[in-house]
Amino acid sequence: MKILVFILILGILVFIHELGHFLLAKANGITVTEFSLGMGPRIASFVKGKTRYSLKILPIGGSCLMLGEDEDIEDDGAFNKKGIWARFSVLFAGAFFNFVLPFILAVIVIGAVGLDYPDVISAPEGSAIYEAGLREGDRITKFDGKKIRFGREIDMYLFFNPVSEKPIDISYVRDKEIYTTTVYPKRLPPFYQLGIQYVAGLNPAEINVIEPNFPFDEAGIVVGDVITSINGTSINTGQDLAKYFGENPLSDEPLSITYLHKDKEKQVLITPRLVENSYSLGHFYNMYREKVSSIKTLKYSFFELKYNIVNTLESLKYMISGRASIDQISGPVGIAGMVGDILETTEKEGAGITILTLANFSIMLSANLGVVNLLPFPALDGGRLVFLVIEAIRRKPISKDKEAMVHFVGLVLLMILMVVVLYNDIRKLF
Repeated sequence: MKILVFILILGILVFIHELGHFLLAKANGITVTEFSLGMGPRIASFVKGKTRYSLKILPIGGSCLMLGEDEDIEDDGAFNKKGIWARFSVLFAGAFFNFVLPFILAVIVIGAVGLDYPDVISAPEGSAIYEAGLREGDRITKFDGKKIRFGREIDMYLFFNPVSEKPIDISYVRDKEIYTTTVYPKRLPPFYQLGIQYVAGLNPAEINVIEPNFPFDEAGIVVGDVITSINGTSINTGQDLAKYFGENPLSDEPLSITYLHKDKEKQVLITPRLVENSYSLGHFYNMYREKVSSIKTLKYSFFELKYNIVNTLESLKYMISGRASIDQISGPVGIAGMVGDILETTEKEGAGITILTLANFSIMLSANLGVVNLLPFPALDGGRLVFLVIEAIRRKPISKDKEAMVHFVGLVLLMILMVVVLYNDIRKLF
């Protein structure tokens, strides 16, 4: 079931992408030789007009093959015979449709469960935000110069830009008045850390957040795993875990951790890490959703799309800069694992919650697919768009043979990257 759901999601995303190419090709009078759902050998097909519509055996993705796309053909319906902007619109349409889909999904998700306003939910006395004048109930509008509409945006910003000694300007609304203040992060004394977050309640001690490159992450434990004992002490709830850490402060002594991973009991030895030169604002912003009106649902669905596009771009910068470890990079196998985790963690909540969670996950995936396809890299739609821009500037096309060679090299590099990512995904499984 997990594999089928993953294939269905990925298939829909790629199909939507190819549908964008198809519709704009038809609108511009370009002959589509084949439009297919799936990949591999055909299992069923029919011809209508000049287009073959096919269903293929592998239920992943699809294709939109156009006459004269990669070769010079003397035909009025050939891709290469159309104007620059007609070709530009056809190539751009795939990514554009990948942005339309997450907007529609965002309308559904926000309409059903609401949005996470960036409100201050805690401002303890003595904390950096308290001394800057922020109080519980204030709504943040700007954070370090960035416009903020969701609590998640603060979380994302702090992931890519960890708190340091650098002051942070925050604008907020209180009683319909806008205020701006400067928060001076407080330096924390050296302390030992495991790099996890959990809810200290009466439910099992399930890990909600794992910080990259910290002991739990390095031990291979993942979000959703449940701690059942530490150093022989039974842990039945999040409350038990909080009590254990309260009575046994972390030090440089290793901890024997027993945990459940997908109902399988595992054990690992973990040594807490000493953290120095650490700064804190205090965990103060809201991450919980509340229902909103239909007008706000439509308005914030655009912001949701923007949030996921920005998140993708920031992630790419983070990866290219070398700050991301290879364990943080996932391909199809890793994504399939995430889909499986969603199905496992929401199965007790009912089908409605499962569908909404998968829809929310698909928002991120579709925005990723759209952004990546627009990157100016050979073999991607963005790389092909670069050649059209060059053609528009020099007022004559680049030789098809030269363009084909560039795209071939790009395709080879992409295949090498896919092999590396696939190997990394499989390695992480074991």
